Amino acid sequence: MRLTLLALTAAVTAVLCGGCATQMGTRQSVAQDLDRILRGDQRSEADRARDVYRHPKETLLFFGLRPNMRVVEIWPEAGWYTEVIAPLLAEHGKYYAAQQPSDPRSSFIATMLERYRAKLAARPDLYRTVEITSFSCTSGESAPAGSADMVVTFRNVHNWMAQDCAPAAFAAMYRALKPGGVLGVVEHRGSRGQPQDPHARSGYVSEEYAIGLIEAAGFKLVARAEINANPRDTKDYEQGVWTLPPTYRLGERDHDKYAAIGESDRFTLKFVKPK
Repeated sequence: MRLTLLALTAAVTAVLCGGCATQMGTRQSVAQDLDRILRGDQRSEADRARDVYRHPKETLLFFGLRPNMRVVEIWPEAGWYTEVIAPLLAEHGKYYAAQQPSDPRSSFIATMLERYRAKLAARPDLYRTVEITSFSCTSGESAPAGSADMVVTFRNVHNWMAQDCAPAAFAAMYRALKPGGVLGVVEHRGSRGQPQDPHARSGYVSEEYAIGLIEAAGFKLVARAEINANPRDTKDYEQGVWTLPPTYRLGERDHDKYAAIGESDRFTLKFVKPK
């Protein structure tokens, strides 16, 4: 009888715990958590204003983000997405902020890293699982090899192309992921049918070109989304994608015109590292 009761108790506990784990990982529960986080006081009004272009909730749900994952963000810089992803992972997950390595020749990187560390220190309740790592095309690993459930990167492919190191960058992301892990990529989308500048000097990258680069590293494309599409973006500007907000590289010249276009047209891609 005692064994029967113990077995029954164990079975009930397993069902209840399984239900808790499922609830923690459902799309609906994550969507609710993201709604709460996006309303949080850790986000400035300027950051909130960009949600209409970046669609963080829909993008992260598309990638399949869950609160118990080990997630790497490549080059989060000021931490726009850190403010959204890290709070979701604070209780049960891990967030690696794979920043650009310190460079004594770059005051931009030094200032950015200092401000980023200050951001984390100001809110340990939200950012206690964040670990800053170093990532470049030539050195540094974003996380221990084979440890990450997900790697995400936003509008960085053109940077690696400009440095002639995109293949190495994606190879490093591949090493960081577990088999079956997800790579989520958002990038400024170039015009269809036009030859791709291998250095992406305009900031725009052909979607098919990017897919080829990433699959060459061993990834498999599993889904595309138009979450971050912008049909108003004509992609033919004097200063490339940086003509548009938020950069406005032309200053006040035609400012209202570019404000009406909004941020760039972007592709959103989900890859997996095959098991």
